Amino acid sequence: MSEVNKIDVDALETQEWLQALESVVREEGVERAQFLLEQVLEQARLDGVDMPTGTTTNYVNTIPVDQEPAYPGDVNVERRIRSIIRWNAIMIVLRASKKDLDLGGHMASYQSSAAFYEVCFNHFFKAPNDVDGGDLVYYQGHISPGIYARAFVEGRLTAEQLDNFRQEVDGKGLPSYPHPKLMPEFWQFPTVSMGLGPIASIYQARFLKYLDGRGLKDTKNQRVYAFLGDGEMDEPESRGAISFAAREKLDNLCYLINCNLQRLDGPVMGNGKIIQELEGLFKGAGWNVIKVVWGSGWDILLAKDTTGKLLQLMNETIDGDYQTYKAKDGAYVREHFFGRYPETAALVADMTDEEIFALKRGGHEPSKLYAAFKKAEETKDRPTVILAKTVKGYGMGEAAEGKNIAHQVKKMDMTHVAHLRSRLGLQDLVSDDQLADLPYLTLEEGSEEYKYLHARREALQGYTPKRIAKFSEKLVLPEVEAFKPLLEEQKRDISTTMGFVRALNVLLKDKGIGKNIVPIIADEARTFGMEGLFRQIGIYNPHGQNYTPQDRDIVSYYKEATSGQVLQEGINELGAMSSWVAAATSYSTNDLPMIPFYIYYSMFGFQRVGDMAWMAGDQQARGFLLGATAGRTTLNGEGLQHEDGHSHILANTVPNCISYDPTYAYEVAVIMQDGIRRMYGEDQENVFYYLTLMNENYHQPAMPEGAEEGIRKGIYKLETVAGDKAKVQLLSSGTIMIEVRKAAQILSEEYGIGSDVFSVTSFNELTRDGQDVERFNMLNPDAEQKTAYITEALSDAVTVAATDYMKNYAEQVRSFVPSSNYKVLGTDGFGRSDSRENLRRHFEVNAGYVVVATLSELAKRGDVEKSVVAEAIKKFDIDTNKVNPLYA
Repeated sequence: MSEVNKIDVDALETQEWLQALESVVREEGVERAQFLLEQVLEQARLDGVDMPTGTTTNYVNTIPVDQEPAYPGDVNVERRIRSIIRWNAIMIVLRASKKDLDLGGHMASYQSSAAFYEVCFNHFFKAPNDVDGGDLVYYQGHISPGIYARAFVEGRLTAEQLDNFRQEVDGKGLPSYPHPKLMPEFWQFPTVSMGLGPIASIYQARFLKYLDGRGLKDTKNQRVYAFLGDGEMDEPESRGAISFAAREKLDNLCYLINCNLQRLDGPVMGNGKIIQELEGLFKGAGWNVIKVVWGSGWDILLAKDTTGKLLQLMNETIDGDYQTYKAKDGAYVREHFFGRYPETAALVADMTDEEIFALKRGGHEPSKLYAAFKKAEETKDRPTVILAKTVKGYGMGEAAEGKNIAHQVKKMDMTHVAHLRSRLGLQDLVSDDQLADLPYLTLEEGSEEYKYLHARREALQGYTPKRIAKFSEKLVLPEVEAFKPLLEEQKRDISTTMGFVRALNVLLKDKGIGKNIVPIIADEARTFGMEGLFRQIGIYNPHGQNYTPQDRDIVSYYKEATSGQVLQEGINELGAMSSWVAAATSYSTNDLPMIPFYIYYSMFGFQRVGDMAWMAGDQQARGFLLGATAGRTTLNGEGLQHEDGHSHILANTVPNCISYDPTYAYEVAVIMQDGIRRMYGEDQENVFYYLTLMNENYHQPAMPEGAEEGIRKGIYKLETVAGDKAKVQLLSSGTIMIEVRKAAQILSEEYGIGSDVFSVTSFNELTRDGQDVERFNMLNPDAEQKTAYITEALSDAVTVAATDYMKNYAEQVRSFVPSSNYKVLGTDGFGRSDSRENLRRHFEVNAGYVVVATLSELAKRGDVEKSVVAEAIKKFDIDTNKVNPLYA
């Protein structure tokens, strides 16, 4: 729209439209006005009117003053409590900094957001109780000192713990950020790295709806709160799923975005307005948006603004300038903000510079925040985002307030500490003589503040944050015998993916835990042969199925239902992983253990959502991740974008991830049953499982007698192939096991060499075991020395390992293999499209290469002549001048 067209050519007509709208709002309410406007806008679109692209409103509070509810708390008592907590939060960091341990810490973020949390602690956050899991809160990561400070005032943490902030090695300290692994009965969710909290909270809110829809738990009174930073909203994960939240009508979800206008280095949007951008973004996605921009002092000025100049000034001032104003003083604000127009200068003519500077932003005004959270609580059928404007380092004065350096400030001199004490009104609690001691402040038992704080938490079911470390329900778990059909030889060739699907069906039908199973798929059910689940247990959809599916006439038609058990996340690995984490931690958030199975292309797992996998580890997730179509050569035709030769190496970086590469269906069954036992049995281990599955069909034998222990621990003897000239050991897993078994037959039949073939279900678990044994032996020289499991399983014969993964996967165990002749074959390099046969030749892991590698190691020992190796190279048509596949 051109500037010319923005000129009002008929002011009287404009006024009539505005008065009509005002009349509808007054007489029939906001909802009726909204309906009429939507109809007008739709007709305008049909008539070809060029509609405005923005969906933003004026730069003022969304909730008018006359619609604000009365504040239910004692403002003065709450301010006193809040000041003490704010003081303690800074003391935690300052006292840690005095130790000269380079510990770091963040003070400014909590100072800008203290009012958010205190309003919620006093009036909204419900703690877990015997009836429900309470409200689930994703705290902004950098504000942890403030939460510790409140817990200290409540008597839940000690001064010694506060004094060990960021000093956790000896078990007495507090973690830098929310961390359930390190504080398993305190923090519910890890929210650092940035961006993980927003998307995880959306799928957490949806999972509560899922539990309710399936009738497993009444979650209608539970809410999910996510406290985020405006800088954090730059992360794609922060914005990527907001339309999904609106589509699912997650009215149990509330975002509070702390708009202090600053990132770590400078303004979030110096040349623009981040609140306005976020308003347009969330409104366009279908959220209820509540702006809390100005405190109550501004209400008076806006009421006096009969010319509209103050509103114009608010709208046109950009964030870079707003930040500067709060880093200066009242005189500067008078001159450079209000002084821009005569009309606005007149509005503050009777105010002192101090009164001008004391005008609060909305995020520091409890009554404004309460109104916003209350409105969010009452909003139905859509999520709410509260955009609250604050000042970074609020109250810290010259040390940090409103400055670009605020985020990194970790120390304050005594002048700044004294200023803070005055700003917080704590002169009666901290004398000049005590100032240098940086004392923690408590509430005197029996005092008005003490009684108020504890009474408010009692009214809200108890203290929070609080996490359930172990679920209370005793589950009846299946034994290995429940999977008997998979332990026997299969009548036809199948893949391990199909073996998994059959094992999953066993679990779904199990009377003890069938209802607890959560299958999660990112739009690949048909790829993995799981479409039968659609009809069998249904796909969860909060709206049911309001259409007739195209495939309604076939057995496995696409069936959606409010009680559906499958979570079908679309082409969205990050969202599916978020759902998996929500389900995998339901034991702690809901005291309701759920057993999630998220199956995906293995290439799109740890590589694509590695940060989420670490979050799962931090959050003590329990469940199964299934990397299907795994290995560098098993998914023929798809090329490097789909071929995974490294997920096990990535999985092994997460300490509580237990990973396996099973070859046979019976191995899949044994591992799944053992995982369920470990995670959901008596011990409730805080581990999660990663299994790779293949899409290649081959013969599935019966489980060898006595193999169970080895399957669980990582290695067992699969077969012995006879030979009278020498004996070797061949190790493999996954589809390359088929090549290795072929090689064993060739070695026997053509070279007279016998083999012990070992199935290595987990080189990762064998490595961890070996390293643990080595550590014990090093630290306990006088004790009986232990032996690694793989060392006991193998002899000192020539040993060759071949897998569909990078060489590093099998190389890890080299120091625990008894043989000095240990050769590893693997699939280093970029994937590519071709047949399985050609890919295995290219990556040098087929039967021919296994034979040549074995003969080469035997030649080193003098057991065969080198000429035998050379002849084998010719026999298998191996091009010795071929480029190393790592560089090809």
